[in-house]
Amino acid sequence: MGHGGGGPKTYRGYAIEARIFLGVALFFALVDGVYFFTSKENSGSTMLVMTVFLGFLPGSYLWWWGRHMKPRPEDSDSATFEESAGTVGAFPSSSIWPFVFGMGMAGVALAFVFGAWLAIFGGALGLGGLVGYTVESRRGGYV
Repeated sequence: MGHGGGGPKTYRGYAIEARIFLGVALFFALVDGVYFFTSKENSGSTMLVMTVFLGFLPGSYLWWWGRHMKPRPEDSDSATFEESAGTVGAFPSSSIWPFVFGMGMAGVALAFVFGAWLAIFGGALGLGGLVGYTVESRRGGYV
């Protein structure tokens, strides 16, 4: 398989991921164009434009980020397993605070149905969950 350079083809970082997301954006842009000109309906076309952005925003970010970083071992066809060994990253431990935050935001959403009084309690619970998770992540342990 000749790639023009004689050696194996190497990609810049995040090129594959960016192409997938930008492909999604292109697909929905084409669907939106067909939909708009065949249906003449505004709300569906607007929602499809937002779907284009769902692919374009992360795709363009990954494309930009891939141009500003060194290539990862998994981006090269000639990389070995040993090249990707090492520290992967720091991952948070299990925590109850995201659940507390989610319940608070559910309370805020239910305020649209049951009344604004529920937004006060939901907002307080959500704020407490957000603060609790932030404090826990700063300390590195349970709060």
